[in-house]
Amino acid sequence: MVKRMIVKIDEKKCTGCGKCVAPCAEGAIKIINGKAKVVSEELCDGMGFCLGVCPEGALSVEERYTVEFNREKAEAQPRQKDISIQCFSCGAGEDTSYLLPLRHNMQSLWVCTRCLPKLIHG
Repeated sequence: MVKRMIVKIDEKKCTGCGKCVAPCAEGAIKIINGKAKVVSEELCDGMGFCLGVCPEGALSVEERYTVEFNREKAEAQPRQKDISIQCFSCGAGEDTSYLLPLRHNMQSLWVCTRCLPKLIHG
């Protein structure tokens, strides 16, 4: 066991929308019985890319003792590709751009790194 950052999901807030699944590149989050769950703590890298897309604010990152992150096992996980992720500004997808989660006016959005400077600086 090691002390590290890991995603925590508040089941009371989670509506099971599934928006957090695709941003989790390691495959640690799945929808089970209508709720998001961290299916294996060794798959969660604790980076929190899933946090910004949750419309309910059900995800957080906490530091605690758990198993070590297993990069090899995470890289072997199949990726969910049926949820479209696009930049809200230009429409670029994850196959052509780096996308970052963003919350604005109670909405969960994605922004690409090309559009981010315009968003920040106007």
